[in-house]
Amino acid sequence: MLHKLKSTALAVLLATGLASAPSAQELTFFTIGTGGTSFTYYPVGGVIANAISKPPGSRECGQGGSCGVDGLIASAVSSRGSVDNINAIMSGLRNSGFAQSDVAYWAYTGTGTQEGQPAATDLRTIAALFQEHIHLVALEGSGINGVADLAGKRVSVDEPGSGTYVDAQLILGAFGLGLDDITEENLKGSDATDALRNGQVDALFIVAGYPTGALVELASAADMKLVPIEGEGVDKLTSEYGFFASSEVPEGAYEGVAAAATVAVGAQWYTNASEDEELIYNITKALWNDETRTLLDVGHAKGASITKESALAGVGVPLHPGAERFYKEAGLLD
Repeated sequence: MLHKLKSTALAVLLATGLASAPSAQELTFFTIGTGGTSFTYYPVGGVIANAISKPPGSRECGQGGSCGVDGLIASAVSSRGSVDNINAIMSGLRNSGFAQSDVAYWAYTGTGTQEGQPAATDLRTIAALFQEHIHLVALEGSGINGVADLAGKRVSVDEPGSGTYVDAQLILGAFGLGLDDITEENLKGSDATDALRNGQVDALFIVAGYPTGALVELASAADMKLVPIEGEGVDKLTSEYGFFASSEVPEGAYEGVAAAATVAVGAQWYTNASEDEELIYNITKALWNDETRTLLDVGHAKGASITKESALAGVGVPLHPGAERFYKEAGLLD
């Protein structure tokens, strides 16, 4: 009898403990589509996922704990890049994702490179993050000193589904070239830089915020150079496509590599209009919490340029209602 009483008491205690513990049903999972693991999207996505997450049992914000959304577990998911992320958001495969501002606008309107495709009318913006620079990379002594020199060369333009693939074609076109004028290779990240280092390709395009990991590694192991993207082709590109802006990758961004003129686009964070307004409001609020500032500053070299003050810069796709509510409260919108 005593043994039965003890067993019953233990069962009651266990049941009470389980009832009071956070249940799996209280958790909300939220995915962020990023890019290749050796590019900028993926590590930045990891920093942001960490900042907005607050699993049950976390210490309180301001007391060494998370300042994220109660019960939220966010994760950065590697992907093929901008186009892939937008498709995944529209299909419901991912809750959100990063994409280049130009690619997102064309997808939302069904124009530009997405002409003839169904418009992604439910795409919505959470925040503008940072500038992405088009890197055209070759080795010293390659004889490639400008975009026109790519004619007849083996060039990696990344995978279809990436923003790099889209922008590489636009840049080639602005200088009177097309994919038929090069030997096209579709390599990503370290596969592309390894191929360049080993002489399997002559040049490669990467669209990413500098410094991007794959090129940091390449610069430390080979005589890499950034090929300037400048001149009349850039004038044509920026006048025809307002999302492109003349810019520069500065000296020191990569070890021993000189500065180079180029063009840049914005990296922005998108979601679907169907995502819960309160959830996106709280995610946006957590992103711009003062405690998140420290995580962004130390989490990645590009983090310092991710600021609330520039959160609406170059936004061409409507804001999600939850994000819009936050920016109005923060005084960034009327």
